[in-house]
Amino acid sequence: MRRLFPAAGSPDERTGGPDGGEWTLADLAAVYAYPDPRDTGGVWLRANMVTSLDGAAEHEGRSQPLSCPADMRIFGTLRALADVVLVGAETVRREGYRPARARAEFAEARRAAGQAPAPAIAVVSAGLELDLATPLFGSPLVPTLVLTGAAAPVERIAAVERAGARVVVAGDGTGVDPARAVAALVELGHTRLLTEGGPRLLGRFVADGVLDELCLTMSPTLTGGDARRITSGPPIAAPRRLGLVSLLEEDGFLFGRYRRR
Repeated sequence: MRRLFPAAGSPDERTGGPDGGEWTLADLAAVYAYPDPRDTGGVWLRANMVTSLDGAAEHEGRSQPLSCPADMRIFGTLRALADVVLVGAETVRREGYRPARARAEFAEARRAAGQAPAPAIAVVSAGLELDLATPLFGSPLVPTLVLTGAAAPVERIAAVERAGARVVVAGDGTGVDPARAVAALVELGHTRLLTEGGPRLLGRFVADGVLDELCLTMSPTLTGGDARRITSGPPIAAPRRLGLVSLLEEDGFLFGRYRRR
């Protein structure tokens, strides 16, 4: 892996981790560390997405064909730093989501930060049409959260709660309001937030102005077709420019970290 930005000095510093050696998970954790809460108002929402060279966020409905081992190391690191992972119900179904697992490499850091052994998965769903027999609900290390609106079907809410998940109301109708979702998670003690999409959920976070950071993998692939971009949904009045924080490269893949200005 090479560090392209911020620029490093010697060739060893550019191709190795911060100490010039092989990149470790601890090195990646340092690169992707959450900002100091004193500088952010105490809560920070980042997204982690992958895109092909021609703008696709998926191939045949899934993001995995665009990924690589380095991307998965960063994926795991971002999860290990987060309190909670927000994901849309459609993405849960498409990607076959499972509970986040505890990582021994991050156990001490999470204990020191007062975090649970693994992040909770928070599924955003209006209709609560979820497969409650999957491990995401049946055997998570940390109970799964389900964010929905106040008008969600009462019988489905009861079924989700019987399955062991916690239902969190974050909207007046059937849908979820992004700002209320963030506020509800903060009330539960979750301030280091990560969303893995999908595109419709991320599009709503962008449109509502609650996204603080984007971690984007640029996959050196072409997919053709008409696959979705990393965001879809309501437009915003004017393009929103982000600032580049870091840029890494491995095997032609680019790993950028961008944050709001």
